[in-house]
Amino acid sequence: MEAGSQLAKELLPYKHKSLVVLAIPRGGLPVAAIVANTLNAPLDIVLTKKIGHPFQKEYAIGAVGLDDTFFLDTVTIPQEYIDAETTRIRKILKARHERYHKHRPPGNLKNKTVIIVDDGIATGNTLLATIAMVKKQCPAKIIVAIPVAPSSGIQLLKTNPNIDKVICLLTPINFRAVGQFYEDFPQVSDEEAIQWLEQANTSREIKPNTKRHI
Repeated sequence: MEAGSQLAKELLPYKHKSLVVLAIPRGGLPVAAIVANTLNAPLDIVLTKKIGHPFQKEYAIGAVGLDDTFFLDTVTIPQEYIDAETTRIRKILKARHERYHKHRPPGNLKNKTVIIVDDGIATGNTLLATIAMVKKQCPAKIIVAIPVAPSSGIQLLKTNPNIDKVICLLTPINFRAVGQFYEDFPQVSDEEAIQWLEQANTSREIKPNTKRHI
């Protein structure tokens, strides 16, 4: 099944709400663009990036935004490492901000129903850190919509007080990585991500040959 279309069907009850769809770049943009197009909602991005544990980079200890940081567990992490990673990641985010929002400023999330879309999650830690930063912008509701995740990750999201609803299409027992549940899982470049963002906010035309299938 096509991941974005299936998620959009689950989200149809929100179509006529004051709505913003937020993609987690870059992989979340192809899925989120289809959701935004179906719901006739503006599409924007969440410019955050995880800070990995110094000895296990894939394990998120927090996330960095353009003007904010959020940490899940830093008790045993040297402050020098956190400072260096924050500086490094923020440079990346500032460069992406200039490229992604070159023609369109970030949208206002205050009092909006915000649907956060990614192509899937592994642990959920990065997403939790991202949501904590989105919450500071005072949205009316936060809904997480993802095609695939392990049951442990979904449980983590559902027990978080910042999240009003979690929609996930697949919660397989044998989860190892997000990519294993896609027929085609190419890496999304910055150029492709910008194209998705611009298309969704102008013509709403989604190219069928670039959809992600799950």
